[in-house]
Amino acid sequence: MTEQSMLTRIEDYVGIISLNRPDRHNAMTDESQALLLSAIQGFSDDASVRAIVLRGEGKSFCSGRDTHVLGQRQPGDSDYTFVQRAQRITHAILDCPKPIIAAVKGIAIGGGFEFALASDMRIVGRSAKMSLPEVIYGLLPDMGGTQTLTSLVGRARAKYLIMSGDSISAEQAHQWGIADWLVDDADVDTQALAIAKKIAAQSPQSVMMVKRLVDQVEIADIKQGLQQELTSITTLFKSDDYAEARQALIDKRKPTFTGK
Repeated sequence: MTEQSMLTRIEDYVGIISLNRPDRHNAMTDESQALLLSAIQGFSDDASVRAIVLRGEGKSFCSGRDTHVLGQRQPGDSDYTFVQRAQRITHAILDCPKPIIAAVKGIAIGGGFEFALASDMRIVGRSAKMSLPEVIYGLLPDMGGTQTLTSLVGRARAKYLIMSGDSISAEQAHQWGIADWLVDDADVDTQALAIAKKIAAQSPQSVMMVKRLVDQVEIADIKQGLQQELTSITTLFKSDDYAEARQALIDKRKPTFTGK
């Protein structure tokens, strides 16, 4: 794939997907979301790929939706269809028959953090700062974060992170079970690739069956939660609190929420 915002390659049965907008901390636009979805689906169907590494070029993994296009919709899009389209990425990660290893360093915010949470394993660099800040704007995570985070850290910690919008450090993420491996930033990509290659060297049928069996413990609940996130955020997009948060951002002040 030669498109500037997304790079892919295959090395020793490992498909490597690189988000490639380092000047924007790999923030996502409609175009880059479509390219990411296509890359995941392509490697899912490619018999020469047995494991996948998802990473970001530059200092960060992914800062979520690009602030330059926040609130923008394609012609004819409703809030529902806009979020539903974005959720296809999470479904593609969850449905991928091959393990996806997220190589996370620097910033992983919002949807970017949710990509990592939906992945099968996470190698996290010590510089990483991860958060689901949607509540600050009167919204909530809409790409599976309420479900995947809870499955990793438990209900109370998930509620705290999502309800407060606070960021979590790499070290804390490791203690809480979000980061499966904690390494120096310089070693993130090397470690992720090494783990992926070790898995890719095994029987691909065995690996795929193991993923399916382990995931079935909670995958149905996660997918049901994704649908509920979709309907919930569609409601919140029309709330007075969301409108107030957007205006406060323009005015460079703290929003005053009323609960309407």
